[in-house]
Amino acid sequence: MIRAAARRRDAEERDWLLRGTPPPPWLRWPPPLLLVVITLLQWLTPETVDLTFLVVAAPPLAALSYGPGATALMGGAVVMLLLLPGFGLGRPGNSDALTIAFIALLSVVFAWVRSRREAQLVTVRTVAEAAQFAVLPPLPERVGRVRFAGLYQAAQHESLVGGDFFDVRRGPGVVRALIGDVRGHGLAAVGTVAALLGAFREAVLDQPDLEGVAARLDRRLVVDSEGDEHAELFATAVLLEFPDDSTVVRVVSCGHPPPLLLRGPEVIELPVASGPPLGLGISGLAPPEQLTVPLLAGDRLFGLTDGVSEARDASGTFYPLAERISEMVKADPATLDDPAGLTERVWSDVLRFAGTVRDDVTMMVFAPEERTPGPDTA
Repeated sequence: MIRAAARRRDAEERDWLLRGTPPPPWLRWPPPLLLVVITLLQWLTPETVDLTFLVVAAPPLAALSYGPGATALMGGAVVMLLLLPGFGLGRPGNSDALTIAFIALLSVVFAWVRSRREAQLVTVRTVAEAAQFAVLPPLPERVGRVRFAGLYQAAQHESLVGGDFFDVRRGPGVVRALIGDVRGHGLAAVGTVAALLGAFREAVLDQPDLEGVAARLDRRLVVDSEGDEHAELFATAVLLEFPDDSTVVRVVSCGHPPPLLLRGPEVIELPVASGPPLGLGISGLAPPEQLTVPLLAGDRLFGLTDGVSEARDASGTFYPLAERISEMVKADPATLDDPAGLTERVWSDVLRFAGTVRDDVTMMVFAPEERTPGPDTA
């Protein structure tokens, strides 16, 4: 499966105030705790010390996490503690009591407005996520004899889909995978991503080879850009094919970074010829050349987009992907048995190296088995 949603939820919890998303659960505790602590402190301190000004903060704090009803109860509790005899929580005058009541009322209004806005945002985000998941639906952990896992991170905040795209599908006697990168980022590239994935899913079923699949994707972009001289639709992509009857992988590259072959601690960049990108009319140019690579037991294929390979540190040095993966496998050979864990470790290492990555990032690890298992998972 491709991991992305968990990191998005973590970011929402950290940046809830700026994003306008519902506040985290821990924010419900400060208002009542403040009220209880200040009341106890007032009872324990001399009457000459007035802590009234501190409890006034309880209703506005409640408005950040509670609804209007709970905020009104919090404001009412503050007013009662200040006005009812026997509590000893300061001695506010009439004007002070009116001011505190007015602050509590404003807090209720603020809580009402915030609750309505959160409800609207939840509705909008739910619809947006459903639409984006329709473009890039969750993938299973296995298709045919190929296990795989990956990691995807869109460069644009609040977006599940950016300029990168990927898919793994069952074809007649083969499993075919696609990893690509559309020109541009964020929501502006979603339409092109949807068109390419739709073309790939059809081509997997009726094209006899990867060159035919690439030609179908290229035609999709060429047709979409007809009549618009400023469209400039193009994409890079790498296609992989795992036949059921042999332990090889066939690879075709359309201007995309080549996959890496992980053979124990040895990391080999596959020498696949890089054809022209999709959308330039490759049927009229030099078609992409297919590379066939024999696979040994335990071999893994690491596919990526340039968001990984072109990540740089403060000095401008590119991230040494092959070297870092080799070091990870040498330190822990079992890493190759956990494709999902490998992509997570590489992503964490990229962030430590570069600090931040401003491009879309996709990583996929394929673990083909030596023979086809029982029922296919499609």
